[in-house]
Amino acid sequence: MHRTAPRLARIFASAAVPVVLVAGCSSGSDKDGNDGKNSDGASKSATPSPTPTVAAAKYETLPEVCPTLSAKTIDQLVPKAESKKGKELPSADANQSASCLWAGLNGFKYRQLTVSLKLFRSEVSLGSGDKRAETYATDQAQKAATADGAKNAKSGQVSGLGDAAITVSTETKKDGDEFRNQTVVVRTANVVVTLEYDGAGYEDEKTPDPKALLKDAQTAAKEVVASIGKDAGKSSGTGASSGGAA
Repeated sequence: MHRTAPRLARIFASAAVPVVLVAGCSSGSDKDGNDGKNSDGASKSATPSPTPTVAAAKYETLPEVCPTLSAKTIDQLVPKAESKKGKELPSADANQSASCLWAGLNGFKYRQLTVSLKLFRSEVSLGSGDKRAETYATDQAQKAATADGAKNAKSGQVSGLGDAAITVSTETKKDGDEFRNQTVVVRTANVVVTLEYDGAGYEDEKTPDPKALLKDAQTAAKEVVASIGKDAGKSSGTGASSGGAA
């Protein structure tokens, strides 16, 4: 998977906005050659340097994570889910990161779906929210290829989904059961969506078709991205000048 790291980085290197630093210039010698002094011998004031700024991020807050997927979608992807509303996982700050989990066993067909959202604000010292999100999305895709002892990782680019998107398909074995795992990582402006969809067939049930799982995972990811565009808090569009890390 190490050889694919540069490729994953290129996929997410799209329209991120770079930091823009504006530097002022100090006054030099005057026309009379007085080395910065006027006729009265007083030093001229240096022109103050403007405060460095960075392009504002599109989103300031995240939407509620569990409602990003409809009950209809959960019925289709996770039949017999323990809760159609999902279980929101603990987060230190729901305005910066949030995750929701659905799991269900329909006969001997097991399905688990997790949606995680991560928001990055623009910071002069760290870069634009879009650029920071781009870096994080690449890291997420790389981690998916080896998570939980995964093997046979395969990645693919998805067009028309967010600003950049990639899928990672893997296989794992737990307690003797074969799992097929699909991860879709999407960057939409300064928010990263990581959607994980796993399936297994217990007892005599067949192992799920990875292609079918992937198709469903991509459909769900599109729904999450649409929810972000509709419900996330958008910024006023002014540049950021300072602040802490997201």
